[in-house]
Amino acid sequence: QVQLVESGGGLVQAGGSLRLSCAASGRTFSSNAMGWFRQAPGKEREFVSAINWSGRSTYYADSVKGRFTISRDNAKNTVYLQMNSLKPEDTAVYYCAAASASGYINYRITSSYDYWGQGTQVTVSS
Repeated sequence: QVQLVESGGGLVQAGGSLRLSCAASGRTFSSNAMGWFRQAPGKEREFVSAINWSGRSTYYADSVKGRFTISRDNAKNTVYLQMNSLKPEDTAVYYCAAASASGYINYRITSSYDYWGQGTQVTVSS
């Protein structure tokens, strides 16, 4: 059974930082893209960031570019999202996702990903 488990969410003041982790189990994703999405109350789930299998290619939503950094450790089957200079508008549930297909995918759409975590709440106070 494949599981993605996020951790690292919490409450932080504006300007602060958090580091999210997503640990995968049940299969290895060292050949697959992984991503982070978020969903605020009353809004659709939106793309935040993604990383290709090797970690050499990363992708970001314009709203987080320059503030968030995605990385992965294939030996640990884990992907990370370092979030700096957090803003109240970053408040959302953050979800980790993994693709089952290897090779190129459209990193920015939810349908490209086959496995999802349960989400971790990030709340940024002003």
